[in-house]
Formats: sequence, structure tokens, C-alpha cells
Amino acid sequence: MAEKKARKRSMSPQHKAALAAGRNEGRAVRNYLDALEAHKPKRGRKRTPDSIKKRLAAINQELPEAGARRVLLIQERIDLETELTALDAKSDLGGLETAFVKVAKAYSKRQGISYAAWREAGVEPSVLKRAGLTRAS
Repeated sequence: MAEKKARKRSMSPQHKAALAAGRNEGRAVRNYLDALEAHKPKRGRKRTPDSIKKRLAAINQELPEAGARRVLLIQERIDLETELTALDAKSDLGGLETAFVKVAKAYSKRQGISYAAWREAGVEPSVLKRAGLTRAS
């Protein structure tokens, strides 16, 4: 009996391009949603970079004579420095938002994601409007 040779299958260039586009769109959406989650507003009074810097200066003055409170002040300083870094990183959200706006409509259509689902995920209406998504779409 003659052996049948296995036919080597390869993807067409169009199929490869479609897969790459899907990966890129998914990455843009995932990065934006992760950034939204990380920068979700917290309850209470909002801190500004100036108020954080002012408190850091006060902590640095208190530290030499702190005594038993020293470790608490050190931890507060670490927390404030982390918060200040996070506030600076918030400006990076603009680039992620732009990438999201470029792909959101096509991604929504392909994945069957509604306007309401995006809103519940925390995406602002103005961002969805820029992306071309409406309640009716």
C-alpha cells in the first residue's frame, strides 16, 4: 500500500494579517482597560502632587526627632512616593486611550461588545464617542 504524504498547510497572508491585527487590537484594549482599573478614582479627598510633596517635606523634617514613630513616618514616606509616581504615570493614559480609540469600534464589532459593556467596564462616554461607538451601535 502506498503511503499518503501529509499535505503541508500554510496560512494565507491575509489570514496572518488578520490574526496580527486581532492581537494588536486586543493588546490595545487590554492595556487601556488595565490602566483604567489602576487609576480608578478612590473615595475621599483628592491629593495633588503639591500636597504630596508638602507632606513629604514635613515627614523629612520630623524624621530626625521621631523616636518610636520613625518607622510609621518612613512607611508614610514610601506610600507617598509611590502615590506621587502613580500620579505621574497617569499622564501615560493619554497614549493608551488614543490606541484604544483607534481599535475599539472594530474590536467591538468583531467581539460583539456593546456600548453598555464598555461603560460598565469604566470607559468614559467621550472616549467611546471618539471611537465611533454609540448606544445604538
